[in-house]
Amino acid sequence: MLACPKKFLNHPSLPASLTVNELPISFSPSVRSLGVTLDPTLSFQKHISNICKYAYLELRKISSVRHYLTTDATKTLVCSVVLSKIDYCNSLLAGLPKYLLDRLQRIQNNAARLVFKSSKYEHATPLLHSLHWLPITKRIEYKLSSLSFAVVSGSAPEYFSELLNLYTPSRQLRSAADTRLFRLPTVQTKTCGERSFAYQAPVTWNRLPLPLRHTDSLTTFKTNLKTHLFQRK
Repeated sequence: MLACPKKFLNHPSLPASLTVNELPISFSPSVRSLGVTLDPTLSFQKHISNICKYAYLELRKISSVRHYLTTDATKTLVCSVVLSKIDYCNSLLAGLPKYLLDRLQRIQNNAARLVFKSSKYEHATPLLHSLHWLPITKRIEYKLSSLSFAVVSGSAPEYFSELLNLYTPSRQLRSAADTRLFRLPTVQTKTCGERSFAYQAPVTWNRLPLPLRHTDSLTTFKTNLKTHLFQRK
């Protein structure tokens, strides 16, 4: 799979196809890999459109039987069918423009209103708090931070660990916890650079409070992380 900046897509030097074993392979406007729709510029617009199409269809199905369900049953169903789709590989969405993430936020808002049988005009933020659902941007931060903790604790797969480098101070610091920071890589572009996991994970992890970064247990870390994200404005 090849991806490139948008400005190079129409460059005259870019061939119309690639040849592999003497067989021409044409470029595709999108490709699906492990359930994620990728486009040539990694904008994830089509991926988000696919999520929205699926989620709204499922919400309509749940809405049609909502009067038979309890609030708890509806919440469980929405989490299993809709939110799980939004959360799948959501660390890839870090750094996307706000207008794209807002599309996913509207789905979550509608899901919260469905759980409580609320009007479509009711403000969704109090409903999300009642359900203890993090908003979309913070769900992405939650995923990035959890993956970063796995790297720090040594439980992450090697292909994740290779992307992140722990900061090594030139002199001994007073607190060993101060070393639980990632070195921020130098990037050249906002798409393949600033939106990459190798960049977004250190940015997200390094701004967590020191006591949270120094947590030993993954379960405790996730609990405290969710509390921290809820309390942060």
